[in-house]
Amino acid sequence: MATVPEEAGRVTLIVAADAAGQRLDLWLLEQLPGHSRAFLQRLIRDGHVRIVGGEVKASHAIRAGETVEVTIPPPEPSAMEPEAMPLEVLHEDSDLIVVNKPSGLVVHPSAGHAEHTLVNALLHHCRGQLSGIGGVERPGIVHRLDLDTSGCIVVAKTDAAHRGLARQFKSHEVEKYYLALVWGLPRLARGRIEGAIGRNPHHRQKMAVLAEGGREAVTEFEIMEHYGGCTLVRCRLHTGRTHQIRVHLASIGNPVVGDTVYGRMRRHPIASKATRQMLHAGRLAFEHPRSGKWLEFVAPLPQDMRELIHELQDHLRQREKRSDE
Repeated sequence: MATVPEEAGRVTLIVAADAAGQRLDLWLLEQLPGHSRAFLQRLIRDGHVRIVGGEVKASHAIRAGETVEVTIPPPEPSAMEPEAMPLEVLHEDSDLIVVNKPSGLVVHPSAGHAEHTLVNALLHHCRGQLSGIGGVERPGIVHRLDLDTSGCIVVAKTDAAHRGLARQFKSHEVEKYYLALVWGLPRLARGRIEGAIGRNPHHRQKMAVLAEGGREAVTEFEIMEHYGGCTLVRCRLHTGRTHQIRVHLASIGNPVVGDTVYGRMRRHPIASKATRQMLHAGRLAFEHPRSGKWLEFVAPLPQDMRELIHELQDHLRQREKRSDE
């Protein structure tokens, strides 16, 4: 636990017995919510993380009782340019902003995506008033959505809001519901998928459910509507691992329609038209980090997903009509 407030610039942490053996960078990722692993690795590399007065490496295996001191330097000025881009704002106040992110929009700059990101749009919309905890490349970013996933995302404007939201995400208090169009029909009408997720040992760019290692991941799902060759399901995330829903649904034999990474294209007169993964973060709920008020937000289905579902419904009705004749 931290014994010095993070806003003071230095955090002192003591390794608990059940954490012994973990990599230092991964342990810090859990202890300091709101910071990315890359940011923490930079702190370690630059000598801002010490154990008993000595410098360490990111791969250091921590030991029970060790005292870890982390110095968090003030954020550097962002070199990113604000960009005037359309945003569908679901809520905004002085602490945070909730946006319905369209598919195809990258959340923050990364390799191959140096501009035209959600962060660029928010820097313009919020006039630069975003939390600095995420670093110069991820101002305000508390959680992420994949490039082709649409829906609700909350961004912090202040450091205090960022810390409050990050704590809720870490303790799984945030309610996150998704709608996913999947191939086939899940065996159960509703179920719970529990499978630790980590890097695929054979394809490092992909994630996978691992028998050993990985991080705990829990997804609940229920069938909303079946269209023959594919099904609309609603998923609730109890954890927030990279590609979690896509990996978990693929692990039970029902990959997301349009997902070329964890699924494969199947022949279907309607669903095969999907040009991106049919996954939408439809509902997000959390406690306001300053007022304590419970907030709930709903993002309507994007046009492409809505139209595809309507086509599937029409196709199913026509097929049922022919079978009755």
